[in-house]
Amino acid sequence: MLHWIINPGLVINELLLGQRVPKIMLIEKDSSKSLQEKTKIPCPHCGTLHSGLKWSTRNNAFKNWFGLYCDNCGKTIPCLTNLTSLILLGLTFPVWIIFKDKWKSDWLQRQPERYKNLDLENVPNPYENYGWLKVGFSWGLYMFVFMTLTSPFIQDEPITIKKVIFNFIWWMTLGALGFGYLVKLINGKSNAKTKTK
Repeated sequence: MLHWIINPGLVINELLLGQRVPKIMLIEKDSSKSLQEKTKIPCPHCGTLHSGLKWSTRNNAFKNWFGLYCDNCGKTIPCLTNLTSLILLGLTFPVWIIFKDKWKSDWLQRQPERYKNLDLENVPNPYENYGWLKVGFSWGLYMFVFMTLTSPFIQDEPITIKKVIFNFIWWMTLGALGFGYLVKLINGKSNAKTKTK
C-alpha cells in the first residue's frame, strides 16, 4: 500500500488506466493461494466481502477512476491515492472540476454491465509461468524510461549521460531484481503443506 502511495510511476496506472488499490484489504493466511486469491475487500456501505479476483486483470482491474464499484449496493469502495496523482489533480483541478460530477454519474451507470458474468473461479495468476525475472526486468525498463524522461521536469535539470547510465544501472539491476523477487514472494503459490493435528 505504501508502494502505491509513494511510487511516482503509478500515476499512469491510476489516472490513465484507472487501476486502484482499496484503502482496506483483508488477507487470508492460507499460504497455498496467490495474493489475489487470498485478498478480500470489504464494502464500507453494505458490508459485503468481495474477492480480490473481482478486480484481477482478467476481470475489472482497470477503469476504476472513482473507486472500486460494489455490485451489491451500487456504491464505491474508497481507494488509496498516489501522491503524484494527488499533486497532478491539485494542479489541474480548474480544468476537470466542472466535469467531475457528470463523469462520475456516467461511470456509475456503466458499472453494473461490467460486473455481469464475472469469472471468479478460473482466474489465472497473472505471474504464473511468467518468471519473476521477466516481471522484474519489464518493470525495471518501464521505470528506467519513465524516471529518465520525467526527472528533468521535476528537478529542473538536463538529461546527462551520467544520469542515464546511473538510472539504467539502478532500475535494471537492483530495481528490477528487487521488484521481481518481491512479486515472486507475494504472488507465488507456496507448496507448503498444511499441518495436521
